[in-house]
Amino acid sequence: MILAIDIGNSHIEAGLMDGDRLVMSERISTDHKKTATEYAVLLHTIFEIRGIDPTAVSGAIISSVVPPLTFVLKNAVKMAVGVTPMVVGPGVKNGLRIRIDDPRQLGADMVVGAVGAIRIYGAPLILIDMGTATTISSIDSSGDFRGGVIIPGVNVSLEALVSGTSQLPRISLSAPGSAIGTNTVHSMQSGIVYGQASMLDGMIDRFREEMEGDPKVIATGGLAKVIVPYCRHEITLDNELMIKGLKIIYDRNVHS
Repeated sequence: MILAIDIGNSHIEAGLMDGDRLVMSERISTDHKKTATEYAVLLHTIFEIRGIDPTAVSGAIISSVVPPLTFVLKNAVKMAVGVTPMVVGPGVKNGLRIRIDDPRQLGADMVVGAVGAIRIYGAPLILIDMGTATTISSIDSSGDFRGGVIIPGVNVSLEALVSGTSQLPRISLSAPGSAIGTNTVHSMQSGIVYGQASMLDGMIDRFREEMEGDPKVIATGGLAKVIVPYCRHEITLDNELMIKGLKIIYDRNVHS
């Protein structure tokens, strides 16, 4: 089995792949203060709860947008399962042709998501990843990464709204019964949920105007399941896309 870990600004996703089959997927909070040993204990506990023998892990791969934690998690994986993980970055083949001004600027998370989406869903594609930031990527019919947008994420937007005002309360991320709110909480929920859904619908329209063919729309990320159901466009939700993409990159480097 292959252990795949995606380190994000808010959460770390850890998954186990047995061939093409996802055996396990867990999300834990990103904590800059944790040591490698503490993360190793956390990983070992997850294996124990899931009834998985750590010695069954034969390889590992990490992608990260949090550089200070990359080395920490790399050591944690060594301690927890006894293998040295591959880290997505320079020297690791991903097979993605990146057609932007400076390919080095493309985050590892966007690379991994694109690789997974192309293999699973084909191209052209519009790929939405909803985490701390919401990113939308354009992949053309040849499978080339053409660019995208970076937008403040759902929780970032909500936190800015609440912390920047004196009277607005903290709310749950649930959709009210109507777009027009009749009280403060419902008005905020409508603004966040329906507003984000409308933003995605509008950006999909703009992307399609600039892309050739009829791109499929795929969404992933921890908050996608909250917003995507209220979009009017047809969007395929794939919460395990990052783990699958990491496994594809691992295989490309080990078996090529």
